[in-house]
Amino acid sequence: MTTTIVGYPRIGEKRELKFATQKYFKKAISADELQAKGKELRAKHWATIKNAGIDEIPSNDFSFFDQTLDAATLLNIVPKRYKDLGLSPLDEYFALARGYQGPAGDVKALAMKKWFNTNYHYLVPEFDKDTDIKLVGAKIFDQFVEAQSEGITTRPVIVGPYTLLRLGRFLDGRQPAEFTAALITAYTEIAQRLSELGAKWLQIDEPALVYDQSASELGLFTELYAGILAGKGDLKILVQTYFGDVRDSLETLVGLNFDGIGLDFVEGRTNLEVLDQVKFPADKTLFAGVINGKNIWKAHYAKVLSTLTGIKKHTDAPIVLSTSCSLQHVPYTLRNETKLAADEKQYLAFAEEKLTELHELDQIDKTDLNNPLYTENVALFSKPRYEEDKALNAKIAALKPEDYTRLPERKERLRIQAEKFNLPILPTTTIGSFPQSPAVRKNRSQLRKGEITKEQYDAFNEAETRRWIKFQEEIGLDVLVHGEFERNDMVEYFGEHLNGFRFTQNAWVQSYGTRAVKPPIIWGDVSRREPITVAASVYAQSQTDHIMKGMLTGPVTILNWSFPREDISRELSTKQIALALQDEVLDLEKHGIKIIQIDEAALREKLPLRKSDWFSKYLDWAVPAFRLVASKVQPETQIHTHMCYSEFGDIIKAIDDLDADVISFEASRGELTLLDDLQASHFETHVGPGVYDIHSPRVPSIDEIKDVIHKILAKVPADHVWVNPDCGLKTREEPETKASLINLTEATRQVRQELADEN
Repeated sequence: MTTTIVGYPRIGEKRELKFATQKYFKKAISADELQAKGKELRAKHWATIKNAGIDEIPSNDFSFFDQTLDAATLLNIVPKRYKDLGLSPLDEYFALARGYQGPAGDVKALAMKKWFNTNYHYLVPEFDKDTDIKLVGAKIFDQFVEAQSEGITTRPVIVGPYTLLRLGRFLDGRQPAEFTAALITAYTEIAQRLSELGAKWLQIDEPALVYDQSASELGLFTELYAGILAGKGDLKILVQTYFGDVRDSLETLVGLNFDGIGLDFVEGRTNLEVLDQVKFPADKTLFAGVINGKNIWKAHYAKVLSTLTGIKKHTDAPIVLSTSCSLQHVPYTLRNETKLAADEKQYLAFAEEKLTELHELDQIDKTDLNNPLYTENVALFSKPRYEEDKALNAKIAALKPEDYTRLPERKERLRIQAEKFNLPILPTTTIGSFPQSPAVRKNRSQLRKGEITKEQYDAFNEAETRRWIKFQEEIGLDVLVHGEFERNDMVEYFGEHLNGFRFTQNAWVQSYGTRAVKPPIIWGDVSRREPITVAASVYAQSQTDHIMKGMLTGPVTILNWSFPREDISRELSTKQIALALQDEVLDLEKHGIKIIQIDEAALREKLPLRKSDWFSKYLDWAVPAFRLVASKVQPETQIHTHMCYSEFGDIIKAIDDLDADVISFEASRGELTLLDDLQASHFETHVGPGVYDIHSPRVPSIDEIKDVIHKILAKVPADHVWVNPDCGLKTREEPETKASLINLTEATRQVRQELADEN
């Protein structure tokens, strides 16, 4: 069979793209130098894929920030406020992604949301009265020609028009149908120009097809592609789906003039059943996503070949072996992991290793099951990888409904807490972390390298904590945080204190733009080995008379932001983590921490893409897992949680059912549209909708923040509102952080005075 991949990591083996881009932001390198680094990385990635024996290689999967933003800028979907800045194309691109504050003007970044059910973030395209869709960019063509110069004829990739419309934000009363004609013209021109350049295939990514599809939505898809495919000429078009199945759209896909259809057989296991119902024609090519593009476990060849056998039963079409989705969601290579034990590394496969798996599966398919590549793989999976914690799993099996219920009810708890804390109206706080400065990172690095003692490391962090406590007191924040200077990552840090986790040195995965995360691996059963946050929280509280929040990462987020196990259910794994965190919460309470924030930033992220699966396959166990963590605390202890960069409106009732006392949301990039959902659902949890965007370096003015607070108060009672930034401040620089928080507290003070004057 032919082999290919949907896409490849672009950040570089050692995060070269991240560091180069950050240098450009700081004006330490020029635009030409940044472009040169991008070209260098692309050449290396294409060579890596080719040398691994992969037959068809994608291009234009490289991006300086986000592939959805790339498609939007290629097609002139750039709001007027950014064009009016008069910046260079590259700087305009980054203004869309990060916002801009400088001599040319002051604009916020585009809204940013999670890319389907991943921890990757995309920039939301905006369609308004000024939108004039037309082909204006050249990136997709330039990178195809660039690969040709390296001796490789690639398959260019672009986000499809249907997905752009499904993910887009429509303003000025505009509707998706108003843009179909222009999109057809633009994508047809892309196809024709690529064909002229010598391309044989164009891959158009349409992951939005794995959502539930209505008749009108399928009609929109059909209209778009009937037009585009009519003008494709000799160029072959692959429509690529991933992250789920196409149960309600495969019949539409096979009825259109696509040359290839890409299906995910990992997350979209139902696609096998769909093939049984809809005949896949022999004159189209089936790109079979059988290697997991989102997890890091080595493929079990017997299971993959069983899936391929099932596919072959349903079609005589040519089959191309592929990944389930782009490999941008896994780390670059295992080669740089020198501290993982060899007997553990043999179970893992990162992006480079998944290329090898595709090639090996192709070799096995061309021979027989006596191939050593197959027999060695089967032998690996025939032996146990870890020892089960039977006592822990028995404890979970014995849990009762009351173990998930906190008493008294929230309304009574909030009354008790209000009397105890005596906080002002519109209490102010932050989400948890403060900037991880070069000095903070150096301190951690020196400890890791053995250059300083643990006592020296702790002394530095305590000094940094005191410094930021003093700042918070000076500007008048009401509920303080210790800054989390001891934490490398909000998930990895917890995993390091829990049984059942493994950690990597260089397994970075892009989260958004220049932000990369290094998810830990859930290796076996999870339990708490030792206190995690108690010492730092207790120390911070001893340094102030203000309330100091304890800060934890919630069980669902720890699961979702780790590489999860595949041998047990996510539900069981999450309950294990929840019980470990319950021990931590009770320890914090015992040591006098009065407010405990249990972040569930990723709750919405793994919501099934099909609404019919939301509760039965996820929320019915994810919500109780959070409740389990806090179910035993006293009424006087206030439980906060935090969520960010997702669409929460459709699960607002489930979020209220978490039974937290206070929840802070990312809201500013979404223009506070969440407030309407809170109002409509009679949301009971007290809320802190973020009043400014922390993923942008711009500093919001006092008046800007006041305006946001007034918008919040128009929808939510004042005694239910907290004031806080959108998210943690770990990734920001210190000057902008301090300036923003000074403006936040002053804006809140002024609004409080206005409320007092009204009364």
